Amino acid sequence: MMALPPEAPAGARPGWIGYVSVDDIDARAKEIAESGGTICHEPTDIPGIGRFAVVSDPQNVVFALFKPGEGAPSEPPPPWTPGLTGWHELHAADGPSAFAYYSKLFGWTKGEALDMGPMGVYQLFNHDGVMAGGIFTKPAAEPVPYWLFYFNVAEIIAAVERVKAGGGQILNGPMEVPGGSMIVQCLDPQGAMFALVEPRGGPQSH
Repeated sequence: MMALPPEAPAGARPGWIGYVSVDDIDARAKEIAESGGTICHEPTDIPGIGRFAVVSDPQNVVFALFKPGEGAPSEPPPPWTPGLTGWHELHAADGPSAFAYYSKLFGWTKGEALDMGPMGVYQLFNHDGVMAGGIFTKPAAEPVPYWLFYFNVAEIIAAVERVKAGGGQILNGPMEVPGGSMIVQCLDPQGAMFALVEPRGGPQSH
């Protein structure tokens, strides 16, 4: 965690940024710049940690690239461990083109496509055969496209109470989603949006 840097654009608000692990930071950053995206922070080494770059996709959604340095853990904990980010959700300006872009860039593959009626199609995506998140066209009421990150919790109702007790706000939920998991979308006291998920049923809870 860090304070917003001085070079942040005017009007920038607190928020979470997602890091995608890649083998070659410089090559991927160049590929993003050449395919309609932007390099927001040039590839940089963090001594003893790794190398990173901050970029945005062609729909102006910011994310980061990361390559761990020597000595980083080789095996991450199970994906649905409480406290980790369990779900990655892109509220895109245009869902289908966003999926095509990230699929080409990172090799993400299509999972199930869920028909959400007036909200369109929610396209699940897999990474190395593991369900990792969803991409869809954002509602018109949302002013800009963005990534939303869901943190795993053991029990959603207790987690909601912790959000409220800490000065956060509940924006949506708790509610059940296809597969049986329970989710809630929130704002923290500084206005950063995040979400929580209690895995239930389906492959994600095993």
